[in-house]
Amino acid sequence: MADVDSSAPLPPADRPSPTARVDPRHELGRLGERLACEHFERLGFRVLERNVRSRGGEIDLIAFDGTTLVFVEVKTCRARAGAATAAQAGPRAAAGPDAGPLAGLRPRQRARVRRQAVAWLCDRRRQRPSARAIRLDAVGVTVDARGRLVRLEHLEAAW
Repeated sequence: MADVDSSAPLPPADRPSPTARVDPRHELGRLGERLACEHFERLGFRVLERNVRSRGGEIDLIAFDGTTLVFVEVKTCRARAGAATAAQAGPRAAAGPDAGPLAGLRPRQRARVRRQAVAWLCDRRRQRPSARAIRLDAVGVTVDARGRLVRLEHLEAAW
């Protein structure tokens, strides 16, 4: 029987193999979340968690500034080539001249974010900060074809 080195680290299950193809939508979403995270840090927030998953869905960001605990839904899109303004960017531009990534927020998603926030707050295993206020925000991120930020919309107390 061959010896097995049990001390050798195993690769994380969530890390894609080098030969696996990565979904460009997933990469775009991660980029938008990173840009939103940087935005909250510039505003003086500390990002407590990112991509918190449970059986009911996912919360993109949870941030805290010492007073307010914020649950954030991030929507990201690419600017369309030749679009006159960032407001016309993204696949939802057909919805109207002001359509951007936040135009993709639907009542179902809003309800999901609320449920996820409540579940996170009720989870006794988590160390929660003592917040005076709780807020549900939405951040719309538009990037160009090279992944550079074109526009970031932050809608405080979106729901």
